[in-house]
Amino acid sequence: MLLLQEKIYEKLDYTTQALKKGEYDNCTFYNCNFSSVDLTGMVFTECVFNDCNFTMANLKGTAFKEVEFNGCKMTGLNFSICEPFLLAMQFSDCQLNLASFYGLKLKNIRFKKCNLEESDLIQADFRGASFDECNLRNAVFENTNLEKADLRSAVNFSLDPENNRIEGAKFSLDGLPGLLNKYNLDIE
Repeated sequence: MLLLQEKIYEKLDYTTQALKKGEYDNCTFYNCNFSSVDLTGMVFTECVFNDCNFTMANLKGTAFKEVEFNGCKMTGLNFSICEPFLLAMQFSDCQLNLASFYGLKLKNIRFKKCNLEESDLIQADFRGASFDECNLRNAVFENTNLEKADLRSAVNFSLDPENNRIEGAKFSLDGLPGLLNKYNLDIE
């Protein structure tokens, strides 16, 4: 497999020119378009993606090892089909609407100022995760492990404490209605 190390890629449109199949190590991508691109089997290790578009890309078997996404558009991505071995990602200012993290083990993952509307977080392991200033409107939590997760500045979430593991998780007083929605209470 082709190994590409410490390279910078800027303003490339991979919808019109193919991304070379291979292993990318310590590479940085700026303003690149991966929209609907097939990334099957690609390996990204310690890479940074800034202001890239991944909307509806195919991530089957894609490895993201210690990868950062900043300001990326990632609508409709199915992370649950990524290579799970050493999977580690961080997200900042990303659009992750309709993304699926179903069943993934992502302990200590960091989401900062991300939009996760209608995302699938079912059966994921987010122990120690941080959802700093994230919008979780209609995100689905079911059998999700949120032990010691920090949701103090997250907004618009609704999760059932009886169907999720939340021991040691941090919530703000403003977030408490999101834990009580199933009781149909009028909280003022």
